[in-house]
Amino acid sequence: MLTSLKTTYTDTRAADLAWALGREPLPALAVLDLELSGAKLQLRLLGASHQVLLDEDGHHCSETVACMPGSSTPLPLGVSKRIGEWEYEFAARVETLPHGSFAGRAQELLALVADHPNGLAGTFPGSPHAFTAMLAHRQEGQVRWRTWHAYPQEGQLVVTRTRIGARMPATL
Repeated sequence: MLTSLKTTYTDTRAADLAWALGREPLPALAVLDLELSGAKLQLRLLGASHQVLLDEDGHHCSETVACMPGSSTPLPLGVSKRIGEWEYEFAARVETLPHGSFAGRAQELLALVADHPNGLAGTFPGSPHAFTAMLAHRQEGQVRWRTWHAYPQEGQLVVTRTRIGARMPATL
């Protein structure tokens, strides 16, 4: 699902993004509710980026990647931690693209997410290439999602990847 967001573009720099677990639901500009093999997932586009809410078998998780005033937790490159019975893994990277390549990459990502049943993307006013996009799926008993946060004025794309679910047995 692709939507035009009716708001000002709040987090205008990749460096302004912060990461948090366990935050209460924040006001959303667009929401996509999904059920992935018993897991209830809510993808939320915020004026300041994204939030994902997961509920499965009485367990809950909230991931927020956004411009959060007063936050002291910058966007980490990676996080791995236990949340109750779940293993949570998060990874982020910043891609810097040349101006000519940025527009093509933005269009490619928006096309990927727009028609996907488990995808949500929103474009911000001011630039057709200023967007946040999210795509979720379930694989091997785990819920996974990817996000893309575009900053055309800097030529930067922040890409995140999250995996959460029951502990995977170690392979020998």
